[in-house]
Amino acid sequence: MPASRRTSAAAPPAAPGTEGGAAAGSVLRVLKKYPNRRLYDTRTSSYITLADVKQMVLAGESFEVRDAKSGEDLTRSILLQIILEEESGGVPMFSTQTLAQIIRFYGHAMQGMMGTLLEKNLQAFAEMQGRLLEQGRGLYDPQHLTPEAWTQFMSGQAPVLQDLMTSYLEQSRNLVEQLQRNASGAFAGMPGMPGFGAAKK
Repeated sequence: MPASRRTSAAAPPAAPGTEGGAAAGSVLRVLKKYPNRRLYDTRTSSYITLADVKQMVLAGESFEVRDAKSGEDLTRSILLQIILEEESGGVPMFSTQTLAQIIRFYGHAMQGMMGTLLEKNLQAFAEMQGRLLEQGRGLYDPQHLTPEAWTQFMSGQAPVLQDLMTSYLEQSRNLVEQLQRNASGAFAGMPGMPGFGAAKK
């Protein structure tokens, strides 16, 4: 598969709770998925579980999942399985309304732009969280920061959090305005599109 079309779980620029992910120049970790649904780690020459893959994601490690027979890139499929497990248990991140709204964007002209918007916002939020943890280094071990400890930590960071949130919201606003400028005139005659009113006559 050409490198330009490859989908890998690349290390995030500032993953919260990590030390920056995989080292620069490290070899991409390849996982093979067999028909029996088992995952094989070619680096360790052993079978692994979905929980192990989740730990790779949390560690910011770059990897790629391929079908053992066809070589098809299955990375996105595996990541979606992890998200489904997380959403099905514990405290879900997405509400029913949010999931329904995301589904409505599929097949519309805004689909690509919405993907870009979500990706950029997640990157900005991860960077903000990383900076906040960096400022609080020494108070908590980021590798073992529990939701309760995070809430306690955040309660004492109101001024810092306000500044970071202001910066984050400003980046989000600028991104939305940029997308709107790029899409100027693209939605004429497309009433009923999610998030947009009917075209003006």
